[in-house]
Amino acid sequence: MPLPTDEKELALGRALLKAFDTVGGGPHAGYRAAHAKGLLLTGTFVPTAEAASLSKAPHITRSSTPVSVRFSDFAGIPNVPDNHPEGASPRGFALRFHLAEHSHTDIVAHSANAFPSRTAEEFLGFLHAVIASGPDVPHPSPIEQFLGSHPAALAFVQMPKPFPTSFAREHFFAISAFKFINAEGSERHGRYRIVPDLGTEYLDADAAAAKGPNYLFDELKERIAAGPVKFHIFVQLGEKGDVTDDATVQWPEDRKQMKLGEITLTAVAPDNEAEQRHLIFDPRPGVDGLDTAGDPLFEPRATIYLMSGRRRRAGGQGG
Repeated sequence: MPLPTDEKELALGRALLKAFDTVGGGPHAGYRAAHAKGLLLTGTFVPTAEAASLSKAPHITRSSTPVSVRFSDFAGIPNVPDNHPEGASPRGFALRFHLAEHSHTDIVAHSANAFPSRTAEEFLGFLHAVIASGPDVPHPSPIEQFLGSHPAALAFVQMPKPFPTSFAREHFFAISAFKFINAEGSERHGRYRIVPDLGTEYLDADAAAAKGPNYLFDELKERIAAGPVKFHIFVQLGEKGDVTDDATVQWPEDRKQMKLGEITLTAVAPDNEAEQRHLIFDPRPGVDGLDTAGDPLFEPRATIYLMSGRRRRAGGQGG
């Protein structure tokens, strides 16, 4: 996966990476600039029979496909506590479908059904406002001014982000819309939702504060050692007039959700830290039967993931 050749795109990627580093007190050698703390699990995806009517993508038309899933906390801090009130959420769920040697497609999702900006440039402004603010900065601080003029960012910040009892009891959302193309050439826009088989379950503030700093990852290791962890992938289907190029605009909840398939995770990946360090996810689908739907976040996200990944691979120990 090459970096873009456009200097403006490269400069934006470098600026975003630097801003993430600053927010997270980094760079931290060998770790992601965001979602630094994680655990990689392996398993299998099995599609539903109905899924082929939506897409001709290889993992949709095969009987099963091996997968890897990386669960993570939000911050770019490798030892962020799982119950940190700001640094742990939204939690991440990055899914790789292993189609063949050196062939894959990914879904990158997080636990909030929202995003604070439509463009990467706007998100960079959000990060710069965070960096410029602090307890000693006069009010209104830069972040207060930014949120006052950017209602989508304010809504994202104010959205409840409760702590789950387990990663296996959390739901996840791919923030952007995708284009699904079936074998007849029919196209439909949709958004991924990843739902735990056990349903969601959350802690109140006092119970979360009483948990240990690694409670989610410790619990996940114990859970996977005792038996499989399952998730269901749904696609929320867009209808005529639904916005497909703005991650801050969510579709009505009455939109139909088609079940795409089921993920069954069975083990912690071997050589976990080294594998996490090597793995570079791509938010763009990159396979026949799936495409992006015009969201301007796709390319900048792919650029910064690749920049961070190349740096991480060269950075020594860590995930």
